[in-house]
Amino acid sequence: MGRAFEYRKARKLKRWGNMSRTFTRIGKEITIAVKAGGPDASTNPRLRALMQNAKAANMPKDTVERAIKKATDKDAGDYKEIVYEGYGPHGIAIVVEAATDNNTRTVANVRSYFNKHGGNLGTQGSLSFLFEHKCVFKIKPVDGMDLEELELELIDCGVDEVEADEEEIVLYGAFEDYSHIQSFLEENGYEIISSEFERIPNDLKDVTEEQRAAVEKLLEKFEDDEDVQNVFHNMKEAEE
Repeated sequence: MGRAFEYRKARKLKRWGNMSRTFTRIGKEITIAVKAGGPDASTNPRLRALMQNAKAANMPKDTVERAIKKATDKDAGDYKEIVYEGYGPHGIAIVVEAATDNNTRTVANVRSYFNKHGGNLGTQGSLSFLFEHKCVFKIKPVDGMDLEELELELIDCGVDEVEADEEEIVLYGAFEDYSHIQSFLEENGYEIISSEFERIPNDLKDVTEEQRAAVEKLLEKFEDDEDVQNVFHNMKEAEE
């Protein structure tokens, strides 16, 4: 299996076990997508993808529809997507993706989390060399599908890694190739289960159990913040 797949498989974010927080995260993304591209999913590819993600997360259809309708209201919150980068304790690189309607509040919180847990907030882009920004698609297998042939077709769209099991096929591509991959899958009748963006570390850093505990305390602070959408790091996961 490829590095991206192994990292993603090992990555555990406790917050996504909380259904209400998952719905809140998707709701914010829907608001951003609707404000950018309108409420019609047929002409808004990003919204179309988020509706698939909502379905995969078992988000009720009426909740999704309410989120879309609310986003069209002129008084709806105007969220901005912001990325914060810094180092946690023991030199662990951390990238925090937020969607916020108050950047002053969010950056103050993020900075305080870093400072209180032995880390420091860096400048935007300072850790980009440590992570690969990937788009990740899950699609349903089709009877008689030739995986090698599919992979060859997808290479032209920007897919660079394919992993499969009986229930789903996971595709990885460069962040900037997201729309090309989405278009190819839709035009060729593949059922997209979900799609998202990941930051895959180029190298993982070993830590002791004591160091891991210190880093995880910081990660939990980020994951508990309502403005935070995703947290990525380069700490090697504990072996089970």
